[in-house]
Amino acid sequence: MQKEWPLLLLSWYDEHKRQLPWREQKNAYRTWVSEVMLQQTRVEAVKEYYRRFLERFPAIEDLAAATEEEVLQQWQGLGYYSRARNLWQGAKETVAQYGGEVPKDEKSLRALPGVGEYTAGAILSIAYQQAVPAVDGNVLRVFSRLYGLQEDVQTTAAKKRVAKLVSDVLPVNRPGDFNQALMDFGAAICIPETPRCEGCPMTAYCLARLQGQERILPVRKQKKPPQCVHVAVGLAKGTDGYFLEKRPARGLLAGMWQFISAEGGSETEAAKLLAERGLQLRQPAFPLWRISHIFSHRRWELAIYECELIPKPPQPNWLLVQEEAFSSVLWAGPHQKIFEWLEKNKESMKREF
Repeated sequence: MQKEWPLLLLSWYDEHKRQLPWREQKNAYRTWVSEVMLQQTRVEAVKEYYRRFLERFPAIEDLAAATEEEVLQQWQGLGYYSRARNLWQGAKETVAQYGGEVPKDEKSLRALPGVGEYTAGAILSIAYQQAVPAVDGNVLRVFSRLYGLQEDVQTTAAKKRVAKLVSDVLPVNRPGDFNQALMDFGAAICIPETPRCEGCPMTAYCLARLQGQERILPVRKQKKPPQCVHVAVGLAKGTDGYFLEKRPARGLLAGMWQFISAEGGSETEAAKLLAERGLQLRQPAFPLWRISHIFSHRRWELAIYECELIPKPPQPNWLLVQEEAFSSVLWAGPHQKIFEWLEKNKESMKREF
């Protein structure tokens, strides 16, 4: 089994591999950028961001020389902004410590900010053709089915076992292609829940298929649902603009801008806390709009209100930003959607506050 099915997979890849922008010109920097962008983000969504990012920062030296705000501006809309900050910090360390050459040894590579086992494996195998596994969710799923693994693939032990299995069959002459073949195969054929076994060249080697478990494996324990947090958002209008505030330097959406907001256990509680911050909800106090925004660990339920300043100076960290400048603001997550909603509803928002 170990000798035959990897060749079948590579043959499938040679015929069916996806045409992706980061495969057009392979080098360690571009591979690094693409792999970081692809974490927790769909391939189709990444394509245009990748092109724009490389136009702005074509070389690692360009990224290292940029400011954090410039990097986050290019990243805006991709979410999980800690990825961008780590990539930027990693670029600066690479330029400072290695003269701009991405390290070719796993220990040095993994010492860079945000570079974990998977990212290191992808860079080393794809850019440097080293026989190092790159185990992501697709690979876990494919190997769980091929080898009939019964343990929860989200555990550290299972991931280590799969990494060892990949290492055992990784072709030394095409390690990067093999790792990418597993990713493409998991995305196109060995998909979650309903694998397309009719298009699989390896059914004769797949234990899950032979045992009728292809729709059962891989084993994944149910995750806890994200915590629900109610957020009241105040649209406080000043002269030709709205008041914004910057989020704390650490934590969720760190250092990004938002409309004045307050979090609470219920919509009513959040609205009261918003009033305590110095905003008076216009009466009747009902939301103009409601939206949901899901993070990995929490779900924001946002209620957006028209507000006016309670007769006292605005808080020192509030900034009056003219609407014409909103497109250049580094928005915190769903507040980008609120800005876009305001753009579409300008006429109805023109009444006097």
